[in-house]
Amino acid sequence: MAVQVGLEVLLAGQSDLVQGRRIGLITNHTGVTRDLTPGIDALLTAGVRVTALFAPEHGVRGALPAGQQVADSTDPDTGLPVFSLYGETRRPTPAMLAQVDALVLDLQDIGYRYYTLPYTMAYAMEAAREHGLPFIVLDRPNPVGGEIIEGPVLDPAFSSFVGRYPIPVRHGLTMAELARYFNTEFGIGCKLTVVPCRHLTRAMWWDQTGWPWVPPSPNATGLDMATVYGGTCLIEGTNLSEGRGTTKPFEWLGSPTCNGPAAVADLNGRALPGVRFRPVSFTPLTSKHQGVTCSGIQVHVTDRQSVSPVEMGLHLLAALRRHDPQFAWLPPQRPGGRRFIDLLLGHDQIPGWLESGRPPAGIAGQWRADETAFRERRQPYLLYP
Repeated sequence: MAVQVGLEVLLAGQSDLVQGRRIGLITNHTGVTRDLTPGIDALLTAGVRVTALFAPEHGVRGALPAGQQVADSTDPDTGLPVFSLYGETRRPTPAMLAQVDALVLDLQDIGYRYYTLPYTMAYAMEAAREHGLPFIVLDRPNPVGGEIIEGPVLDPAFSSFVGRYPIPVRHGLTMAELARYFNTEFGIGCKLTVVPCRHLTRAMWWDQTGWPWVPPSPNATGLDMATVYGGTCLIEGTNLSEGRGTTKPFEWLGSPTCNGPAAVADLNGRALPGVRFRPVSFTPLTSKHQGVTCSGIQVHVTDRQSVSPVEMGLHLLAALRRHDPQFAWLPPQRPGGRRFIDLLLGHDQIPGWLESGRPPAGIAGQWRADETAFRERRQPYLLYP
């Protein structure tokens, strides 16, 4: 039976949560119905009084590239004001909330800590608490399922907009479950209501939900990409291309100076579970090494259930560093800031361990106790069997 997402559940029988209220809707292009009608339109058609839209990274319509600031604007399709939560401020201001009686969030996450949408949600929850507004989350599935937990827990000293809270990289939670966890564990304390999905189980991957893939961000091209993103995203912390500006972002990785065939032989020799690698050449049209032919690797998923993407990411870093003479970690963007690789990993020890030759499997073994502790700690906030 196909999953019903929170938006559908709300429209089918829980519209009392929003009727009679002026609604501020935090959403983007992923907030759709089963027939791909934008949720904004579906709510307006149902008579819900949406008075403002709030835009996360990439904008309400998903048109902007990663990292580009979103400006306040007027939505051309509905005439509604659009307030940016990825520009000068990342939390709704009193002026933005002046015509709002409740905040509703409908966003599709990708399932890993380093994605900005959960923290847009957290800042909006804080604003809702400060202004005494109800906060309603319309849930959607975690694309990579809810059973597997992996990766280091973030050190709060490395908190950022790609990782605000001490959770593992792969947390196995939906947005509504994250909202419940954040609200209690990190003391947000807003008036939170969640509208869970129906017919969703923890073991489900996206292609088992009956829903078409709508990219959560412009480079989230499909489920294979999402499966390995927990590891391949770490390449963003280096001077290598993570495949932005190609048809296989976060699946093609390399640089003009990388020896792709040697890196592939190295990685396949490690017999990593659930993945194989092949050499590729590609020319990014945007981002790093724009217009320059790169040599590198493609990650192929052979058994998604056995992939450990974050540990795989350490192997990628070790192998690419070995087979690219110009490999480097990107420096901080501002004096005294953190390197991006450290923000992604949630602390600054791992690059040094890799440079000293420590085996990636040994590094990953240090996460196991934290993964087990998080599995127990998240239990009260789970919504699905």
